[in-house]
Amino acid sequence: MASIDDNWIREMTIKINKKMRQVVERNQHIIPYTTDSTGHYIDVCKDNPYWWTNGFWGGILWQLYHLTGDEIYQRSAIETEKKLDLNLGSAKHLDHDNGFKWSLTSVAHYRITQDSDAKNRALLAAENLAGRFNLSGQYIRAWNDNGDENRSGTAIIDCMMNLPLLYWASEEEQDPRFYQIALAHAKTAQKYIVRPDGSVKHIINFDPNTGEYLNSVGGQGYAHGSSWTRGQAWGIYGFTLSYQYTNDVSFLDTAKQIAQYFIADIPDDSLIPVDFRMPKSPWFEDSSASAIAASGLIELSKYVDKTDANVYLKVAMRLLRTLDQKSSNWDNETDNILTKCSAQYFEDTHEYPIIYGDYFFIEAILKLSNQAMNIW
Repeated sequence: MASIDDNWIREMTIKINKKMRQVVERNQHIIPYTTDSTGHYIDVCKDNPYWWTNGFWGGILWQLYHLTGDEIYQRSAIETEKKLDLNLGSAKHLDHDNGFKWSLTSVAHYRITQDSDAKNRALLAAENLAGRFNLSGQYIRAWNDNGDENRSGTAIIDCMMNLPLLYWASEEEQDPRFYQIALAHAKTAQKYIVRPDGSVKHIINFDPNTGEYLNSVGGQGYAHGSSWTRGQAWGIYGFTLSYQYTNDVSFLDTAKQIAQYFIADIPDDSLIPVDFRMPKSPWFEDSSASAIAASGLIELSKYVDKTDANVYLKVAMRLLRTLDQKSSNWDNETDNILTKCSAQYFEDTHEYPIIYGDYFFIEAILKLSNQAMNIW
């Protein structure tokens, strides 16, 4: 990777380590999602111990522990993992995001220490995720019912990033059913979520009894038929990971197809909008989509020819450098790194810190420096 500015990568790794050591020291005993107006983390777990992003803080901590060996990161990561036990014991709050919660905490913990309790948590989460598989439609149900509708027929692009929990469980237990479920869901997503031009849908619906494909809806993007950028990033990364675990070349081709669409739509200033097909005004940035796409492109570069690999790495570098220069806060007295994440197009607030943006930004930089932990 000498051709992609090793000096900048080293400087970024130092900046991340310097800032995050102080951030973690300040934020013992919490799980953050975003910050308050002063730039300090709010403990989302206090009010919502079931929130889908609650594993990303643990993921950051394990990446930093892998980088430095500093015990504060391991200690805080294990504490975060144990806090999720309340979620693990609540069937109502277990859903397709089990992977985001327990791959980043328990699987990471187990891979580093071989801790039996961590393995048990991860396997419980994998068993539950596998139990969400709809045999008729060959998909993993995304969400639980919330009192106003039956969601048993719903699947979403995000779930591609949760499949590694099943692939891990299959390898760990030598039980092919986890693998088979993950493979089947990936095939369904490939068929019904990815459009011919490489853009992706966010949410699709099936008849849960017959498995018949019904429709798609706009989800967190601008509208039905639009191109929600975080969904595009999940697609790049998720199909690459399914290729990594299955060696199914069609998944690699799909990841490349989505990557090509994403790359072609990057604006001249390299700031990624919430949706590639949203109006020019109002315009909202989503730096989390940029960070996820960058990390996904770096991963994808490992499995393609040299020409494509160079393209993906250069684009990833372009996205990361832009985030560093235009959408980051390196003040050690504030907690977040990325400043302009947006969870969805239609929300009251846009362009604010979100924990998964920082996770993927840190992960991407550490990948470029060959110091990232293989969490997925």
